[in-house]
Amino acid sequence: MRPFPKDQPLGTWYTLAIGLLWPTMMTITKRDWQGAENLGAPGEGVIVAPNHLSWFDPIVLAHFLNDNDRAPRFLAKDSVFEIPLAGRILAGAGQIPVFRGTGNAANAVKAAVAAVAAGEAVVVYPEGTLTRDPKMWPMTGKTGAARIALTSGKPVIPVAHWGAQEIMSPYTKEFNAFPPKTMHVIAGSAVDLDDLRDAEVTVDVLAEATSRIMDDITELLAQLRNETAPTTRWDPRAKATAPIHHPIPKSADSPPKSRTHKPTKQSTQQSRQQEDS
Repeated sequence: MRPFPKDQPLGTWYTLAIGLLWPTMMTITKRDWQGAENLGAPGEGVIVAPNHLSWFDPIVLAHFLNDNDRAPRFLAKDSVFEIPLAGRILAGAGQIPVFRGTGNAANAVKAAVAAVAAGEAVVVYPEGTLTRDPKMWPMTGKTGAARIALTSGKPVIPVAHWGAQEIMSPYTKEFNAFPPKTMHVIAGSAVDLDDLRDAEVTVDVLAEATSRIMDDITELLAQLRNETAPTTRWDPRAKATAPIHHPIPKSADSPPKSRTHKPTKQSTQQSRQQEDS
């Protein structure tokens, strides 16, 4: 295993950050990486859509992507880029501003669309914040990831992870690094949005694409937890579970998609090697 992704420009600040974080993560965590073949090769633009359990999990996601030759590009508020040192570091590390002050939702994610079109692995948390679900299942999603995917034509790769909450619980600042915890991360195959890509990007189209993204993330998380995925989803606005909304169901003629990644013999062996390393 090597600390730096191959075949892609990284930038000075990205290289410095990885040089500091990678040895630390190799010390305080064990790794169960699955589904890396779904992330694509360097230069293939993808939207990586993970669940959000802990303030620590962006580092776990970055470690997973970095180890599998995809330099992660996270979204951050555009105002942060205006802070002299922080903005220089974020820009130098290839991170992406979100222009939330604009009244146009498409303009808000224009930098992310440009990045994924240029071949980057852009990380978008569909929930927008840490889950409020009492059992830590994914909540209803926001439409940013769906909008980027439908605007750019690039695939959404659902990712689920489990274990970061053992180091830092949701909405707490406690940090429990030792003994080392295993970070379980699984990337699934691209979310099926084919029937939506030629449609006008309406409220219903965005809602349907977002529900499909959250469905796939939830199914992957159920596999990691060895549990059955819930049939409802936590709605943070209502502060309660709600039925899963699908305004544009898939055609009955569409072949069913297997949302669950089944580890190959090679990936299982790789996972064991990573836990032991």
